[in-house]
Amino acid sequence: MDRQPGLSVRLKLTLSYAGLVMLAGALLLAVVWAFLLRYVPEVITTPPPGSGFQPGWMYGPDRSDLLVAFVPKATIMLVLLLGFSLLGGWILAGSMLAPLTRITNAARLATNGSLAHRIQLEGRQDEFRELADAFDTMLARLEAHDAEQQRFAANASHELRTPLAITQTLLDVARNDPGGDTRELVDRLRFVNTRAIDLTEAMLLLSRANQRSFTREHVDLSLAAEEATETLLPLAEKRGLTIETYGEVTPTIGSHALLLQLTTNLVHNAIVHNLPEQGTVWVTTSVRPRTVVLVVENTGEKLTPQLVSTLVEPFQRGTGRVRTDDTGVGLGLAIVKSITQAHDGTLTLTARPGGGLRVTVQLPLAD
Repeated sequence: MDRQPGLSVRLKLTLSYAGLVMLAGALLLAVVWAFLLRYVPEVITTPPPGSGFQPGWMYGPDRSDLLVAFVPKATIMLVLLLGFSLLGGWILAGSMLAPLTRITNAARLATNGSLAHRIQLEGRQDEFRELADAFDTMLARLEAHDAEQQRFAANASHELRTPLAITQTLLDVARNDPGGDTRELVDRLRFVNTRAIDLTEAMLLLSRANQRSFTREHVDLSLAAEEATETLLPLAEKRGLTIETYGEVTPTIGSHALLLQLTTNLVHNAIVHNLPEQGTVWVTTSVRPRTVVLVVENTGEKLTPQLVSTLVEPFQRGTGRVRTDDTGVGLGLAIVKSITQAHDGTLTLTARPGGGLRVTVQLPLAD
């Protein structure tokens, strides 16, 4: 936005400080002048003969003499006061605005792409310190978000390149072998293309959750959990797993479609990353004073805290996890994290002592 040039804040503060000091000085001189006028007579009278006073004795100046003596000195004092207030106000304003200069320089560096710079303002807590700390926190989040977006772009490029490379290889083989089995080729191409479509749709869903472009409505999280469980029950039975659901009504505000996707991703993740057989998935919903809670637990291999902390990043499937047709595209927990944040909630991942994962989602309680 183009703006007209104006006075700097330092100059404005200096002029304001000088104006206030001059006003206070003028009021003080006015009070002194009023005090003098009250006790100094207008004309000095000569004492009558026989009163005991010597004729011609001067008892003090009259008002005309006082005016001649007071006004020049008061003017000189106001001029000196003006110079002192301007100089002192300029120095004082510069000292007070020094932290703001550091914040401005940091903002300019961030505008140019340098997000690693921090203000780290010293001193006790005040308004400038709060502003600097808030700006440092914003820079840290922007830097983390930028790094996450770069990793996501690199991983997404790699994930998308894989099906495209496979498709290219299959087409090259078919071209070099015109008499080959086209049915098998079509089936393999269809499978690879389906994986690419699933990945693209997952990335679009992740972008939608990050942008918070959805309509908010009353949603019962327990019903979404039941719907997701019923949908994925055939997959659990195919793998020989047991799903246990229990809880109570958990009303919240948000997008029904996104919250259903959240619970579906959690249950699906608990199924595909479970024990080879006789595993269990627990889905629980509960209500707390200000939040509703969804907990999805599953049996499985033992996970380290370091590994658990990386599972919410895009395309992270964990060490030793086998990629099969049902494992998804590696964006399940990343989408869960984005949907949770878009609904002003919190997501917590904890490794179970006996193996497996415990995922806790807390969302605001609806009235």
